[in-house]
Amino acid sequence: MTGRWPIARLIRWRQMSSLSSSSSPVDKLKSEILRLKNPGRSATAVIQDWVDQGHKVSVPELRRISIQLLKSKRFNHALQILTWMETQSNLRLSPVDHGIRLESIIKVNGMLEAEQYFEHLSDTASRKAACLPLLHGYVVERNIEKAEALMQKLGGLGLIVSPHLYNEMMKLYMATVQFGKVPLVIQQMRNNKIPLTVLSYNLCMNAYAKLSAIASVEIVYKEMVNDENVQVGWSTLSTLANIYMKAGLVDKAKFALSNAEEKLSNCNRLGYFFLITQYTSLKCKEDVLRLWRASKGVAGRIPSTNYMHMLLCLVKLGDLVEAERIFREWESNCFRYDVRVSNVLLGAYMRNGMVDKS
Repeated sequence: MTGRWPIARLIRWRQMSSLSSSSSPVDKLKSEILRLKNPGRSATAVIQDWVDQGHKVSVPELRRISIQLLKSKRFNHALQILTWMETQSNLRLSPVDHGIRLESIIKVNGMLEAEQYFEHLSDTASRKAACLPLLHGYVVERNIEKAEALMQKLGGLGLIVSPHLYNEMMKLYMATVQFGKVPLVIQQMRNNKIPLTVLSYNLCMNAYAKLSAIASVEIVYKEMVNDENVQVGWSTLSTLANIYMKAGLVDKAKFALSNAEEKLSNCNRLGYFFLITQYTSLKCKEDVLRLWRASKGVAGRIPSTNYMHMLLCLVKLGDLVEAERIFREWESNCFRYDVRVSNVLLGAYMRNGMVDKS
């Protein structure tokens, strides 16, 4: 029996045929490496076999594979590739590759080996690329002494040329409750003519908030507004609102949230739900519902996690009637039942003695 394929299936078959015919040898190598199990066969063995079969590989191609492995938390395989690259006389690693390798070493073998690798880097460009992951490793370990020593060493070598290292130090001081050191880092950045980023300003604002210096928070915010190199977005205004809320300055918090709404994107719902949470803390139910309606203007289907977020906020506000309405809306639209959404209402019913509804 003969017949015609449905148009959709025919188009899909042609697309798949086109992809398979256009796939390069490097794509096949990448697929083979990504299929490796950990532990199991090493990525080094796969690449060596590939080369022994007469195929060529390049540093940019192997770098892309390594970065993909890092993003997938396949640190062992990423390190194996980078180590193999460094042993090949015909491949020359770039400073970026050394930075990626040091990051992999930290994940697999720890800080001591990473420090030794950093010390053996001979050229300035490679050290400059590798110092950020090394410092970040100290930040993760909350090792203030080594982080400060590294910064001093890098400063002496003239290697601190971007704000990222300073931002890492401020994160470390915030994490170790040394809030007073954060403004000193900002001053160092200004003295060294290093531009402040949005993160730099936000960290400084939070540090002053921890020190209960609201006037200083507002000064930093005004400096940020006047800085032509940064753009104040909803995240910064949300941070400012949160600071005001914790200080009991409700009117100022509401004003900051109102300004934050004007910065929200019509392509992403993330900001809407940050602000919804803050309006919930302020017990502003009408603003919560208004932002929920506004979030529906963002293109794309509303995920179950957003419905769950709204239910949690409405339960916190004590409006179970509205929560039930939104739950029914979710039920009528969901493709896959997520029990976490219904559990929000069930928990509220049990806490309020509404056993018949549960």
